[in-house]
Amino acid sequence: MARAYPKQELHLVIDNYTAHKRIEVRDWLTANPRIKLHFTATLGLWLNLVEVWFGIIERQAIRRGPFVSVRELIDKIREFINSWNNRTHLFVWTKTQTKFSPKSTAHVNPSQRHATRKV
Repeated sequence: MARAYPKQELHLVIDNYTAHKRIEVRDWLTANPRIKLHFTATLGLWLNLVEVWFGIIERQAIRRGPFVSVRELIDKIREFINSWNNRTHLFVWTKTQTKFSPKSTAHVNPSQRHATRKV
């Protein structure tokens, strides 16, 4: 992303995976101040749309499927994705910030450069 948009301020929303908070990442972010990380809430997998997408694939394409090979599983997933894309479903964010529970909101701690839960 940094190379693709070399002159723009970038805001990346990512999950709370520990690897994103390593000292190497923090050092890199300090050296690249135009890039800001925003973390989804801990235990907030529903905020991560890729998790939602994987759930849709699992429920609608592969749950209880009698797959005899990895290739058959891959083909089924590819078939589902192609069909989904042909229908052009969009993910639409339906909640405003005011509708979230206060426990699910997070703020950025500038000294740690990652989201922490408000108490």
